[in-house]
Amino acid sequence: MKKLIAAVALALLSQPALAEEAAPEQARWSLAIHGGAGTLDPNAMTPEKRAAYEADLQRALDAGSKILSEGGDAMDAIKAAIIIMEDSPLFNAGKGAVFTWDGTNELDASIMDGRDRSAGAIAGVKTVRNPILLADTVRTQSEHVMLMGAGAEAFAVEKGFAVTPPEYFATEARREALERMKAEKLSSLDVDHKFGTVGAVALDMKGNLAAGTSTGGMTGKRWGRIGDAPVIGAGTYADNSACAVSATGWGEYFLRVGVAHEICARLRFLQATNWLSFDSPGEANAPDAEEIAATVQEAADAVMAEVADLGGDGGVILVTPEGHAIFSFNTTGMYRGRATSAGLNEVAIFGGEERASDTPDH
Repeated sequence: MKKLIAAVALALLSQPALAEEAAPEQARWSLAIHGGAGTLDPNAMTPEKRAAYEADLQRALDAGSKILSEGGDAMDAIKAAIIIMEDSPLFNAGKGAVFTWDGTNELDASIMDGRDRSAGAIAGVKTVRNPILLADTVRTQSEHVMLMGAGAEAFAVEKGFAVTPPEYFATEARREALERMKAEKLSSLDVDHKFGTVGAVALDMKGNLAAGTSTGGMTGKRWGRIGDAPVIGAGTYADNSACAVSATGWGEYFLRVGVAHEICARLRFLQATNWLSFDSPGEANAPDAEEIAATVQEAADAVMAEVADLGGDGGVILVTPEGHAIFSFNTTGMYRGRATSAGLNEVAIFGGEERASDTPDH
């Protein structure tokens, strides 16, 4: 009997622990950023200029990635990335924002949390160094979604924001663009060969999505013009069930299409009709990760095609609940970058420079 018991015990020890639960799938995170899309000429991009843009894009990407890789929130990650670009004179947001017709810098921004679709936005602000932080304060410390102009600035002071002097935002390159526009009677598009709006979208390890956008608008804008960047649903949108989107481009057309919300709405529709599932990739008859990525890309491209059909141009970045980081733009280039928990980390400027696939590991 003792020999029998010993044999059974040895057999059990030599078998895999069937009752032990399989190791949980490693949590994923994903981040995409943009620094503006537009008509970019590769021949006019000097090695020094390209290196400067790539360095600032990488710094922004690294700032957000560090937060996500350490288990931080998507909202904190996108703010960290956007602040880097707002503080850089290379982009049309914060320091380096374009001038209005009257020679001032007026700043717009918006942010949205995919967990509860809470959102905050500000427009026409002149004294706040990092507009994305004020937009988030509107979201978290007021009953409103959007504040503008002097009212937004008064709110900022009440909430402890330092008053930033106007000269902080001004750069010689932006001033020269305004002067050339007036002297040669050009349109905003003639002097703004790119749209330097900045933005970020992210998925954190807890499965939450977030999106944010910040801009100085268009050179020579008048009469309090506001584009899509501070408008929830046009320039920014996030919903945990669908995607997070940030847009850059000719704002009037993005407003008319409702670009950011339209992309997310199409993805929700595809899920409702069982054409797309973020919850069960790999299951029988369910689309795999590459098929999901292709479907999401098609949806974003279709919305951007509508913008083009109306006469507008620009681009979007988006992240899905599955962790795909996707770009879509109908211009020659878009300053952009993306990083994921699967090891993807890249920045790009012109079309076709990034990897063909961003499929996350499963």
